[in-house]
Amino acid sequence: MTVPHRPDGDRRVLPATHGSLARGVTAPVPGTVFALALTGGMRLGPGDGRELIFGRNRPEVHVCLGEDDAQVSRRHGRLTHRDGRWWVTSTGRLPLRFPARLLFTGEEPLPLATGYTPLFVRGSGDREHLLELFVTGPEDEPPVPRPGDVTRPPRVWVLTEEEKLALVVLGQRYLRHEPRPQPLTWKQTAEQLAELRPAAGWREKRVEHLVNRVRMTLSHDGVPWLTREEVGEPVGNALNDHLIRALMLSTTLVPPDLALIDTV
Repeated sequence: MTVPHRPDGDRRVLPATHGSLARGVTAPVPGTVFALALTGGMRLGPGDGRELIFGRNRPEVHVCLGEDDAQVSRRHGRLTHRDGRWWVTSTGRLPLRFPARLLFTGEEPLPLATGYTPLFVRGSGDREHLLELFVTGPEDEPPVPRPGDVTRPPRVWVLTEEEKLALVVLGQRYLRHEPRPQPLTWKQTAEQLAELRPAAGWREKRVEHLVNRVRMTLSHDGVPWLTREEVGEPVGNALNDHLIRALMLSTTLVPPDLALIDTV
């Protein structure tokens, strides 16, 4: 069976070039759901019985996820609208991973909260495939007009290509929303960077110097808990932990950045 992809009414296809949903979305109808993978996605307005299907088999799904990975099921899950909410159902062989729990096939669907939700599907080897979800504000909470307010976008720090790559490797457990994540060690980070870019000459000291440079930039810009004096001894992983969380909170790093280190 082929799933229609017609951009009809409040159903619209999102291109692969669409920015991360973590930075927010807008829609004319409250309760609209956005679903986005690396290859693109879809926006769908609310309505009882409406469905959005995702999985590996492009002709049979609305959002194609892990197209080149046979570990992902052809139809791995679906979003269904009922009782004024969007619900996620797992239909694949492997569970869907949310930030706080796993959802297995045969379990009761989970309701999506308003706002941003990252969902992961485990693939072959060490691969994980990200499906970003976003539900716009509910109908019973209409937006309050604030014409006089000053728009305050998040402070996003500009990173060089090598800074971003190193920080994504260092903080990949956070970007995958693993429970109780910790930064990789300097050695682990350097080893993975050397595998990804063999000719770039990555070493532990280079990684440490680069990350500390970014950390001090944020500290000078007023971000707290990024110095030894603020954290106190023993420091442990605290400085890198606070750095990664600050970069994610500002959307300088977002889950789609994991594509930089995705390997087949």
